[in-house]
Amino acid sequence: MRELLELTGMVIRSAPAGDYDRRLVLLTRERGKITAFARGAKRPGSSLMGPSRLFAFGTFRVAEGKDAYSLYSAEISQYFEELSADVEASCYGQYFLEVGSYYSRENLDGSGMLLLIYQSLRALLKPEIPNPLVRRIFELKAMVMNGEYTEHPPKEVGVSANYAWEYVIAAPLQKLYTFTLTPEVFEEFQQCVETSMKRYVDRPFHSLEILKVLEDKMGK
Repeated sequence: MRELLELTGMVIRSAPAGDYDRRLVLLTRERGKITAFARGAKRPGSSLMGPSRLFAFGTFRVAEGKDAYSLYSAEISQYFEELSADVEASCYGQYFLEVGSYYSRENLDGSGMLLLIYQSLRALLKPEIPNPLVRRIFELKAMVMNGEYTEHPPKEVGVSANYAWEYVIAAPLQKLYTFTLTPEVFEEFQQCVETSMKRYVDRPFHSLEILKVLEDKMGK
C-alpha cells in the first residue's frame, strides 16, 4: 500500500463518480484544496459513506496519486448535521464552501480558510446571530485573508458600521462572531461588503442564486 498521509480538513464538494465511488474536494490545513476519490463510498455499509458527506470535518487518511488522492479512511469530528435540517442555513453553508474553493489552491496553506469556514458554519447554528450577518462577516474576512479589502469601508458610513468593519478586519477568527447589529447599521455594513465583493470577486456563486430564490419564496 502507498504511504498514507493524515490531513486535517473538510469536504467542500462531493459528487458521484461512477456507480459506487464519490469524487471529493477537500480543503485541508496541510495541502490546501485537493481532489480525492472515495472508492466504494456509495456502497451500503461503506466506512467512507459518512466521511464523503458535504461539511464533514476531521482527519482524512489519503494516498497521493498522479492526478488525485485516494481516500482510505477518516475520523470525522463534526458533520454539521444540524445544517441539513435547515434549508436556509445549508444554502449559506454551501456558499461558504464555494467561496473557500474559489480562494484556495493545492499545496498552499489552507489553515486560515479552513478555520474561517469552520467558525462560520458554527455561527450559522447560533440563533442569536442572523444568517445574513454571518454571511457578510464571512465575506469580509475572506477578502481580508486574501488581501482584497480597504482599511476603511469603501463608502461613508456611521460610527457603528465603521467600527464593525474595522473589528472584522482585526479580529482573530475565533472571535469573529461575537456581535450583532441593528437593522440600520447592518444595512450600511452590508452595502459596504457588497461593494467590495463586486470589486474583488469575479465570478457568480450557484448557492447564492438558490438562496435568493429561497428568500424570495419566504418573503425576505
